[in-house]
Amino acid sequence: MLKGKTIAITRSKDDSSEFIDLATKDNVRPISLPTIELVSKGEKIVDEFLDSIKQYDPDYSVFMSSKAVTLLFDTAKKVSKFEKLQLAVANTIVMAVGPKTKIALENEGIKVACMPNTYSSVGVGELFTKLHAVGKKVIVPRSGASTSFLKELLEKIGIDVKEIHLYDVCAFRDTSQWNEFRELFSQNKVDGIVFTSASSVRAFFEIMSKDYDENSLLSNLEKLSVVAIGPFTSDELKKFNIKNTIAQVHTVLGAFDTIKSIFSIA
Repeated sequence: MLKGKTIAITRSKDDSSEFIDLATKDNVRPISLPTIELVSKGEKIVDEFLDSIKQYDPDYSVFMSSKAVTLLFDTAKKVSKFEKLQLAVANTIVMAVGPKTKIALENEGIKVACMPNTYSSVGVGELFTKLHAVGKKVIVPRSGASTSFLKELLEKIGIDVKEIHLYDVCAFRDTSQWNEFRELFSQNKVDGIVFTSASSVRAFFEIMSKDYDENSLLSNLEKLSVVAIGPFTSDELKKFNIKNTIAQVHTVLGAFDTIKSIFSIA
């Protein structure tokens, strides 16, 4: 049973509202851990994207996160190029990696043509295989911290891929927001953690290593139930020798259901 448990998620309070709602309904104490900050590459990202659309003439545009959508369109609004960007994206077949990204695109007036059943790079690859997209061109606006997995996967399928890096990520700097977690963690009063990205894993260890040596940090984490939102997050946790369970559905709801099932078995 989850009742009375304390579960942390590696997202800011604003980004973890869904998790907080789910936790509250199950009488769980949720803790939001803002692990990463987006560092935009500036206003030039809009022109770079528009120029790439014009020169590259892609058949598809693939959005891998709601953050990429929000950053790109918000920047376009600042530089009075929103309608131009909207038209450029609408002239491609738009794919969203998952429901949150789809909603973000629709909020900007963009019609999403397709979305994979599995909300991950693998799911995107599977969907393109079903679409028989060999020889097609795809543009992917995303984080500079992303791995090359998606690009390599799509190229193996026979798709031409151009990635545009809109932003980088760094570890969250205002770690005063971690005080409650630190205190509970040191007292072994945290029952589980949901990690939501590979970069959040790296940032978690960067932040926590300022207060803990490696052995005590790993020792405390071994006592917790650790859930990774997807396979890349899981792989990153394994690099730090952290045992984890991958959410069957790669969403916050999927991760919550996974941690719920862990405690129901325990």
